[in-house]
Order: sequence, then structure tokens, then C-alpha cells
Amino acid sequence: MAATTTLRAGVVQFAPKIGRVHANIAKARELCKGLTPRCVDLLCFPEMIFSGYMFPSAASISPYLEHARTGPTCTFCTELARRLECYVTAGFPEPTPASPPHNHTAGAHLPPTIVGFNTAVLYSPTGELLTLYRKSNLYETDLNWAAPGNGFTVLDLPPPLGKTTIAICNDLNVHMPAVWESLEDGPYELARYCMREGTRLLVLLNAWLKAGDEDDEDKDDGEAESTEERKACNVDDDDDGLEPNWETLNWWAQRLRPTWAHHYPTTENEDEDQHIEHQINGSEPRDLVVVACNRFGDEGERTFVGSSAMLMMRRGSGRPRLLHAMGEREEGIGIWTVSVRP
Repeated sequence: MAATTTLRAGVVQFAPKIGRVHANIAKARELCKGLTPRCVDLLCFPEMIFSGYMFPSAASISPYLEHARTGPTCTFCTELARRLECYVTAGFPEPTPASPPHNHTAGAHLPPTIVGFNTAVLYSPTGELLTLYRKSNLYETDLNWAAPGNGFTVLDLPPPLGKTTIAICNDLNVHMPAVWESLEDGPYELARYCMREGTRLLVLLNAWLKAGDEDDEDKDDGEAESTEERKACNVDDDDDGLEPNWETLNWWAQRLRPTWAHHYPTTENEDEDQHIEHQINGSEPRDLVVVACNRFGDEGERTFVGSSAMLMMRRGSGRPRLLHAMGEREEGIGIWTVSVRP
């Protein structure tokens, strides 16, 4: 049997208040105060966790755009990474190069309504900024102010993390202008990227909405199911919030179907298909650990679904494995361990 090592991943889940950056950071600091150095390998905060998410326009978000090295999100994350001697990742709204914070004029290269990027930052255990990933598949709210990034990336990090991909929320869904074809064929952009690149750890920083909070025309995007679908599944809206939202967890797993299904969909790219087939049938590692870090709470008429989770996807196994999950409205930190092959 191949040697294994233990990955300790932490998720911080709470309900931030939109626009109250420093109060939200203070809340996060309070939640993290009991953590000790080297108690975790990776600590995750959700998408745009300190600014809030539901900004209706470029003007409304402009006061909260922040630079990667000097903004409040990144200052907090680098300090926390140094204190805990672990990797720390979080989402924040980053200004475009031509659009400094508190100024929503985007310059000549972007429309005036595009002032920033929906970004995830990753810091090393020494507080070094390792990467900025900019959300590729923008959700409808992002389109009010953000430009898409340049696509997914993979970082080759020391064990126990290994090859790591960071994605943000709607990156998991079908990327426009592509359309859903079938359960077999997808498309599954993020899943196939992870398979092609040999990703061992997929980190999803989410601001995922509760089922029933979407307009009818958006239901096909998979960001949330309809109220009727939830009633058919006997979902209880009056629970205490300590149970995860099972429809959401199921959707996340289904959108990564090629990483665990008995049969993976092929594409028109023969070289890519042969490479993935070699990974599945050969000696290369087949496991993908997924850490999904989400928030809860309300902004306007929208409710976020919480349910942060860790899943294991083994290629060809026929089913995903849910290892750990938090409740829909559970506040706190989950520190979860999983055995991984180095």
C-alpha cells in the first residue's frame, strides 16, 4: 500500500455583514483566537468574506476594493498565516490596475462599470503572498462590477497539500457561453481541469446561495434548486441550521462528476482524453480532496447556505465521499483531517 500523510484543512464559517469590513475581520479574529501554531495546514475563508457579496453596482462596491498586499483582508490573512504557521486563503474584491480603491473609473481598457476582480489570495506559512486567483466564471452579481480572470491555475505546494487548485463559487458551474449537454458530457470545466493537471487538492471559496433564492431564469445554472425541488426532497425550513444543506452538497459533488464517476466524459481533444485515461488506469494518484468553504447569513433578500464541507473524489469509484460538513447556519471553525498520498 502506498504511503500516506495527513492533511489538516480548516474552514471558517460565519455570517458577515455587508460593508462592515473591520467588524467582520474582528469576528474572524475572535473565531480563530483558539487556534495554535501548526494546528492546521490550510485555513480557508469564503468568497468576499469581509466585504460582503451582494453589491448591485460598481459604485456600491468601489469603497471596498482593496489591494492584495495592503488591504484589510490580506493584512489579516498574512498576520494569521504567520501566527499559525499555515497556509491561509480568502476571497476579496480586488481593484483593476486602472481602478484604485474609492474610484470607480476603470480607465480606457475596461468599461466604466468594470472596476475590479473577484479574487482569492493564498499566503504561505511565513506570510508570503503566493498567488492571486481571479474568478473565471462570473455569477450575475459579479457582472455588476467585475472582470473575469484568465482561467484556472495549479500550484505545486509542499506536502501534505501537493498540487492545489483554488476556485471561486460559480467556477464550479457551466462556463458561459457553453451550455449544459447531459449528465454524461457536462461540460465539466473545473473537474476536467483538475484531472488534466493532476490536482490533488481543490479549494472552493464560496458565497453559495440557498435554494429558492434565484430568479426562475437562473435555475438551470445550478447555483440553487427551486423551492418545488426542495419540497419534493422533504427539506425542512424550520430546522436549527446545524444540518448541512444536502441538495447543495449533492450539487457540488455532481459538478465534479468526472473525478469520481465510473465513466468519465470524453471531449474533442484526443490528447487530453488519452492523458486523463492514463491517469485513471496508470499508477498516478487518483484521489482529489475537495474543501468547500462557504458562508451563511442574509444580504437583502438572498440567503447563503453555509454547509462548508470536505469531500473525497476517487476516479472510477462510482461515488463521491462526504468526509465532513458544517450546518447551514453553523458558526465556527471546522478542522478536518484526511489521509492523502504524497
